Amino acid sequence: MDLEISIQSFQEKLKDLLSSADADQFCLLDVRESWEVGLCAFPGSRLIPMGDLPSRAHKELDPDAHIVVVCHYGQRSLSVAAWLREQGFEQAQSLAGGIDAWARMMDPTMARY
Repeated sequence: MDLEISIQSFQEKLKDLLSSADADQFCLLDVRESWEVGLCAFPGSRLIPMGDLPSRAHKELDPDAHIVVVCHYGQRSLSVAAWLREQGFEQAQSLAGGIDAWARMMDPTMARY
């Protein structure tokens, strides 16, 4: 499994989850700050700011789940996905381009900042 997931593959994953029993084995992890999430966010995402992750990851995340990490442009999420894999979360991936790329390519109604 690649460390990054493309916008298109992520969109397909979301479609598949809507018609699947595997939804409980998926987590959309937002590692931005609360003020950023207040501007725009994916419905149903779990917020754990990047700085809080070391103290919360093993308590709040399932190491067997497919975790897609999202941030603004995809840089923080890439670092977090790599760190999560080092911690045993083998299916962690970063959303390439972040929520900004999603807004530009898939959802032009989503606020951008």
